[in-house]
Amino acid sequence: MKKKLNRLLILVVVLFSVSAAASAQVYVRVHPVAPVVVVRPPQPSPAHVWVDDEWEPQGETYVYTGGHWDRPPHAHYRYHHGYWDHRGERGDRWHHGRWRRHY
Repeated sequence: MKKKLNRLLILVVVLFSVSAAASAQVYVRVHPVAPVVVVRPPQPSPAHVWVDDEWEPQGETYVYTGGHWDRPPHAHYRYHHGYWDHRGERGDRWHHGRWRRHY
């Protein structure tokens, strides 16, 4: 029983550490510019939606990761594109796009 509790405690600590690192926010003074030409591959199916303009934090800046085709996770879901948010003197921050239920 004690061994199981120790394993559970370790798992909780690891999950908490990962979630704390994932919630770190990166602010930049001037957000980077996306490449001008983005070539879309063919649409895999009529159900796929093009997810445009994605950025990932890398150090103290963001790196453009391009777009990709994606399917809604469930029926009646629509993709809401990501956006830049200006936070005064702190700088700009990228909010990832995500799927939301559309009623």
